[in-house]
Order: sequence, then structure tokens, then C-alpha cells
Amino acid sequence: MTARRATVAGHTYEFPTLVEVMAKATPARSGDVLAGCAATSEAERVAAQTVLADLPLTTFLDEQVVGYDEDDVTRLVLDTLDAAALEPVRALTVGGFREWLLARAAAGDEPAISGLARGLTPEMAAAVSKLMRNADLVAVGRRARVITGLRSTIGLPGRLASRLQPNHPTDDALGVTASLLDGLLHGSGDAVIGINPATDSPAQTIALLELIDAVISRYEIPTQSCVLAHVTTTLRALEKGAPVDLVFQSVAGTQGGNEGFGVTLDLLSEAHAAALELGRGTVGSNVTYFETGQGSALSAGAHLGVGGRPVDQQTLECRAYGVARHFDPLLVNTVVGFIGPEYLYDAKQVIRAGLEDHFCGKLLGLPMGVDVCYTNHTDVDPDDTDTLTLLLGAAGCSFVIAVPGSDDVMLHYQSLSFQDVLTARQVLGLRPAPEFEAWLQRMDLVDDTGRVRELTADAPQARALLAAAR
Repeated sequence: MTARRATVAGHTYEFPTLVEVMAKATPARSGDVLAGCAATSEAERVAAQTVLADLPLTTFLDEQVVGYDEDDVTRLVLDTLDAAALEPVRALTVGGFREWLLARAAAGDEPAISGLARGLTPEMAAAVSKLMRNADLVAVGRRARVITGLRSTIGLPGRLASRLQPNHPTDDALGVTASLLDGLLHGSGDAVIGINPATDSPAQTIALLELIDAVISRYEIPTQSCVLAHVTTTLRALEKGAPVDLVFQSVAGTQGGNEGFGVTLDLLSEAHAAALELGRGTVGSNVTYFETGQGSALSAGAHLGVGGRPVDQQTLECRAYGVARHFDPLLVNTVVGFIGPEYLYDAKQVIRAGLEDHFCGKLLGLPMGVDVCYTNHTDVDPDDTDTLTLLLGAAGCSFVIAVPGSDDVMLHYQSLSFQDVLTARQVLGLRPAPEFEAWLQRMDLVDDTGRVRELTADAPQARALLAAAR
């Protein structure tokens, strides 16, 4: 590759490889500093963005960030691209692609934007995001429409779904049930009722699946369950006849990163096929759920690209979306502030990363959600999560994650509360998934305007749900 150059403030900067152009053009974040690939100054970042803007989109078909021969994620993406889907923008530069997206977003041309998804490589999405301001990410993300379904429909316009996350530090059935009841009474759970198990035991996974399934079945709740055990544990649960709605797995953007999670593409294919065979959907057949997060490949030491050069964490995050896309997921979310300040240092970086991840995931055709979260040693507070939540709601985010009181007592991090989801819906005029909203109305949990009713402990709705949970 011929080195690309740009002059800023009288100094000429040179970028010998595509890997370095992408890394240096990335908005500042601590993980890239840790990896040794970040721009050393704002001037160098602007120079890299200038070079990146002038690159033809087809550069990413001819040059790899992570080598084709060395990495099965690269092979998966390039071998399954839809050339016809790329055709409307094939002749553009990265900068031209940005202008094309913003023009289509301003015109409300959702089909044009959404139609690109299967023709774009993750690196194309990452590249154009690096040239965008936060408002640009919101404007285009809002117009990238991705609709999926199993028992509820995710991604429709004017809707914001939520994952009800009733975690408990010992997987205690009573504790899980209390959180589950709390969430349902606050209108959460239309995306999924998803538990992070305290242990990866097949027996405990099955017990938790059966607990949720009993409540869903008895009250005919149009949602799906998921116990976020390792995919191999879920396969064992499937073999024993467990009521598995969604196969879950954390994925990364490199073969080495996925090996660090203990998974391969073949294993994901096996699990996907096994869940499809159950036919548990009523409105669709999307049966996988993936989580990602900027910094996961770096934390596994699996972040090196062509020539052994470190790849920036946001580009690697987008490559994880290339993995997820192949398995037609119902849900994908980035746990944006969970990995820690080594990767996203403060609120500015977390907010930017959340908007980037949502934009890139939607552009690549994923039903993208965000766990608006942070660990307690990160320079983030609830005001910052309020800001990101409202921006994501405006951007058409498919779903967010909610826990009792914003405090996950099992994973020891801060996420959104059930009340935060209600606030975002009310402020932005958003509603739950339609099937779930109809259920809330049948249960008399919402009024005619969709507002959640104030309930007392002896309210008939609460008593009915509590009886089911018992």
C-alpha cells in the first residue's frame, strides 16, 4: 500500500497502512492509547480524517485491516457480501458516502439507507462513522430501519423496547422473581427477559429458563426469555429439552477474540440451527442474541491486524457486527461502558462510543440496542447516562437494558432503571413493542395513552403476576 499523506498546520503526516489511517482518524479514547495506535495530537487526527475522507469505499474490498488468510471473521464478511446492495454507493469515497447518508437521512429515505446493509463491510461503516459528529450519527441511525421478531416485533418506528434484566448474585429464584415482577409492572421486558446467570451450570441455566417460561406461558406474555450462559451451556440445555427462545453469546471482531470467548463460527452455526428447529416464534424466527463491547478484542490480546499493527477498538467492534449479522439475530447490544476506563475513560468517550456503535450496527443491518452502563471506577454518572439514553431514543435505538434501581447487584455495574425507560418513552413519544403494549393494556397495566398506571401492592394486576411468579 502506498503511504497516504495530509498536511495540517504546516506539518505533513504520513500513514503507511490502512490500519493506521483508521486508528489515527478515530475520535479520542483511552483504549487506543493503551493499544498504542491513537493519534498523538488533534492535528494528526484531522490529517488522518482528511486522508480517510478521500479513500474510495472500494479500498475496503481490496485491502484488509485484519488479513483474509489469517482471520475467519474477515473471510466470513468478504465471502458473504451482496455486491448488488453496495452498488448505489460503490463509486463514492468515504467522505462522499457520509454526504450521501446525511442527504438520504434528511430526505427521510429509509429504504435507501437500510438497503445498503448486506453490501457494506464493517470497516466501511467504521470509516464513515469516524467522519461524523454525534448529531450526524443520530440523524442517520434514526433512518436505518431494522425490524426483527420472535414473539414481539423489535425495531418498528416510534418504538423503544427494553430488556428486563432480573439478575441475582446467587440466582435465587425469589430474588429473580421479585425483579422480574418489578420490571413487568413498569412496562419493561418487551425485547427479552434476559438473566445473566451467576454460574454457567447447565442445571441452573435450565432452572432459570423454566422459571421465566412459566410466567411467560401462564400469562401469555408476548416476549422471549434468555439465560445468557455460554453457547455451549445453552446447547446442553437444548439437548435436555429446555425452553430456549434465544441462543446468546458474546462475540468479538477477530478470530482470536472469539477464541478468547471460547467460540467459533461453526459452533455459533450449530446453536443457531438448533434453536431454529424449536420453532418457538409467533411473529418471526430470529433466535440469536449477541453482546459486544469496544475493547473486548484488546482485552483478549486479539487486536492485531495486517503486519502485526494494532487495530483501533471501534473498527474491531464493527467487525463483531459482521459476525452477528451472519446469524440473523433478534437482538444485538453493545455494553458500552462495562469493560472499564482502560477502554472508554469518561462520559464523553462513553457517549460517543454508544452513538457510534448504534449507528454502525444499524447501518450493517442489525437490530441494535445499547446497555447504557458504566462501572463505578469510570468517570461517568447518571446525568451522563440520561444524556446518552435520550440521544439513543432520538436515534431510533431498538432497545435498552434495565435493572431494578439502576444497580445490577450481580454484575456490580450501573445500568438504566425501569423508570429511566419510562422517562425516555414519555419524553420522546416512544412506545413498547406493539404486541407487548397490547398485553400491558389487557393486563390493565397502562392507561389509554400508554402511560404505566400507578400500582399498589394489592392492585389486581400485581396480585395476578405475583401469583404466577409464585
